[in-house]
Amino acid sequence: MTDLLIDDDFDDFAESDDDVGYEAAASPDTEFESVYEFVDDHLVLLYARHVETKPGRLWCPRWFDHAEAVSRLEALWRAYESLRLDPATGMSVWWRDHADHHMAVLMSADGPFEGCSADRGHNRPPRPLPTEQLTDRALRAAMSATDEEDTTDE
Repeated sequence: MTDLLIDDDFDDFAESDDDVGYEAAASPDTEFESVYEFVDDHLVLLYARHVETKPGRLWCPRWFDHAEAVSRLEALWRAYESLRLDPATGMSVWWRDHADHHMAVLMSADGPFEGCSADRGHNRPPRPLPTEQLTDRALRAAMSATDEEDTTDE
């Protein structure tokens, strides 16, 4: 049985010296080379909005300084690159499921651009959410409490 789990073909997926980094992760058939090119050359033109005069609609000209914005826009770009190849409903799905959702979150008053504005520029992003380190003792206590609560009727 364990022989079934051993497969030399998995070696093909190992990283090689010629693997490209995060910036050049686009495949040769993408329309845009990076999320930065996608945003600057396409998205800001396609998704034009009045962000200077509309209360509650925010945009940061230094969007790349906001980790959440980069992550969401990266997801938006990758979804675009995949869905644009579907000639039937690909772009409709991209708008409905991806662009409308992520752009609404990005531009919302309590989104990642909170404190920034298109006309006044970038403001420091908020600090990360507070968290405490989970100690081994607390983890063991939480796990044992879960085990005690997990009783099944027989």
